[in-house]
Amino acid sequence: MTWDMLRRQFSLAGLRHQLLLAVYGERTHWLGRRDPRALFVWYGFFAIAPWLLRERDALIGVLLLVVGVAVLARINRLVLALLGIGIASDVAGWGVVALLFGGDLGVFVALSTLVLKLATVSLASITLFAALDPDRLSDGLLALGVPQPIIFGIAYAYRMIPLYIEEFDQVIHARRLRVGAPAPGWLRWRQIRHTIQLIIMSFYPMILNTARRTRTSYEALETRGFGHALTHPAPRALRLATLRLRSGDVLFVGSSLAGFFLVLAAAARW
Repeated sequence: MTWDMLRRQFSLAGLRHQLLLAVYGERTHWLGRRDPRALFVWYGFFAIAPWLLRERDALIGVLLLVVGVAVLARINRLVLALLGIGIASDVAGWGVVALLFGGDLGVFVALSTLVLKLATVSLASITLFAALDPDRLSDGLLALGVPQPIIFGIAYAYRMIPLYIEEFDQVIHARRLRVGAPAPGWLRWRQIRHTIQLIIMSFYPMILNTARRTRTSYEALETRGFGHALTHPAPRALRLATLRLRSGDVLFVGSSLAGFFLVLAAAARW
């Protein structure tokens, strides 16, 4: 990857494109065609099971199993990068605190079990949301009997993401027009500092401007009958008619559970 390609990937326009692709991209892969209820069962198991394990070998095997499923979900690179940065920062913070209170480098070995659990659960959560688009996520929650306000809040949050991105883009470009760019400096440190300051100073106007448009988005959802479809039997049945458990869903859940118990058996034998 050349420097120009790398710069485009991590520019504001590139990050905006990656974020929109992660939320609204097409789920045409094998995992995206699975029934949401099957994915919820898979996620519920792998979100709880790692916390019941203590052996490091078993946790590594479960993490590799979740990584295999995550590959099928084709998770966005930006989301994976944020996950890696979050886990690395947590480990570094815990290590620094332990060293300040008289610990040694062995604390990182002791933290490895917790890190493996957090990585497994976090990756399972990202895999679930990467495999489901907003509509299928809402339909799956509706089929499981989740209360209507929660479903509406999740669907509304998905639809607010483009508004936040649009407002942030407008605010930061307006500030760039009013404030000239500084000289690059050594290793472009002045430009990096200027960009960080622009991003921080743009958050409050972005939230304020988006809050003014909240009522418009809410009324648009209600006009399309979103609330009516969640509370009345006829439109509710029409929405849920697209959900159907197939052999691929049973195969996915069954193979995942079988792989989990095989990992436990292999770890116990070692």
